[in-house]
Amino acid sequence: MNPSSDSSTDRIEKQILLKAPRSRVWRALSNAEEFGNWFGVNFSGKQFVAGQSVQGNITYPGYEHLVMDVLVERVEPEHHLSFRWHPAAVDISIDYSPEPTTLVAFELTEVDSGTLLRVVESGFDRIPAARREEAFRLNSGGWEQQMVNIEKHVAKG
Repeated sequence: MNPSSDSSTDRIEKQILLKAPRSRVWRALSNAEEFGNWFGVNFSGKQFVAGQSVQGNITYPGYEHLVMDVLVERVEPEHHLSFRWHPAAVDISIDYSPEPTTLVAFELTEVDSGTLLRVVESGFDRIPAARREEAFRLNSGGWEQQMVNIEKHVAKG
């Protein structure tokens, strides 16, 4: 794994070389139910369609009471998937809906040894100052773990 990070406060960038064909990595990203399996959210029976929202309960222990809500922005088969969400929206007593969202973009590049997956989450500079640093910290660590999760997931076949 080769996680890389930008020093910017507005964006988190991670990348990993996955020893799997691009079609396999794409399926792990674009099939909502499969995405949920490695990401830790129940998107059972849901689909990622540009312009549509998808909700599912978090399955990560201790966070099962939370619902992940994403607005799918772009779907370009085997190349790009992006969605918007409210980062680190973990306090059920807070209504995050008035806040700006961040954009999460997954980009796939075929390389000799497999598929290079790059994840960029941008827009943190627009998050309210009181939450910005914590949201950035939580999501930065979260994306590192998610790179490990997808690597294990696609290795299973």
